[in-house]
Amino acid sequence: MTRKYKQRGYMESHEQPKPRAPSRPKEIRSPLMPGMREVFRCAICGTIVPTQFGITVESQCSKCKADLHTCKNCVSFDPQSRFECTQPITERIARKDLRNKCEYFEARKAVERETTTAASKIEDPRAAFDRLFRK
Repeated sequence: MTRKYKQRGYMESHEQPKPRAPSRPKEIRSPLMPGMREVFRCAICGTIVPTQFGITVESQCSKCKADLHTCKNCVSFDPQSRFECTQPITERIARKDLRNKCEYFEARKAVERETTTAASKIEDPRAAFDRLFRK
């Protein structure tokens, strides 16, 4: 008797395929692909703030002079949580952009792409302008 359906796999033996050896994923990364860096930004103006020495209670942003040891710059800040903090604090801090002495403070750092290279940085703005509109 002939098969009713002629597709491959219909009414064939139900043998399990042999498992293949796991292959290592190949790392595909272009040399021109930008790197990643971890940065801390001011919650008010967005300026990158260096954190080599840590953020103290007296720390301020170099650009807008806003306090940095605040709830808005903390990892635990969550507007949907109780008292807007994921840590078990006992009372609400009213102003989230003013400095406080919270013992749970940890600076909120973000991982960003490195979009500039050392070769593209030009110290003299006039030279950059001249290169842009060169004839």
